[in-house]
Amino acid sequence: MAADTLGRPVRFLLTPGQSGDAPAAPALIAGFQPKAVLADKAYDSNALRKIIADLGAKAVIPSNRTRKVLIAHDVEAYRARNRIERCFSKLKHFRRFATRYDRRTVHFLGFVLLAAAMVWMR
Repeated sequence: MAADTLGRPVRFLLTPGQSGDAPAAPALIAGFQPKAVLADKAYDSNALRKIIADLGAKAVIPSNRTRKVLIAHDVEAYRARNRIERCFSKLKHFRRFATRYDRRTVHFLGFVLLAAAMVWMR
């Protein structure tokens, strides 16, 4: 999920449960013109950092502890990353979203979009 500065959802991408989040990141940020991209350590990869730099944005991603040479990040800007976590929390208030009762992806995605619209209307 991608969220805006105010922590409102702007784009969703459903992936299989066994896949990681980082491979889906380029598709989430494609088409945006962000000033900065905030993400946690799971998104620390040179390929994603290059994509973010090509967008003209600043990558605010802490280095993974397995990285040999740590890359510095803006700690003050990283504090704003909790907004996406709060966005997930708002969406999880909808029980159907949190537990994913829907078997079909299209039905689940439809409810995700409905829940996101309700978050935007608050």
